[in-house]
Amino acid sequence: MIRHLRLPIVAIERGDRDLGKQLRRAAASVVLNMGEGSGSTGGIRRERYRTALGSLREVQACLQVAEAFGYVKEVSGTLRLCVSRVAAGLTKLTL
Repeated sequence: MIRHLRLPIVAIERGDRDLGKQLRRAAASVVLNMGEGSGSTGGIRRERYRTALGSLREVQACLQVAEAFGYVKEVSGTLRLCVSRVAAGLTKLTL
């Protein structure tokens, strides 16, 4: 997912540096919390995955805002699919 976000983040930062930074931090948070969750057990594990899912939703929101403001024309189908797959996996892990 991070690799697919690289070019959109650059484009977004040209139009709105703060939104680009927020997207970058949210994307990193997804990966870092998934890593932390995979090394945890019990309720802490689930909470880390929930945090990762919240950050993933923030990534989605940042992309929607960027599209609405015209910083990017349209998010690629590949990126959308990647984000959806991560969301589906995290959703299962948080149940």
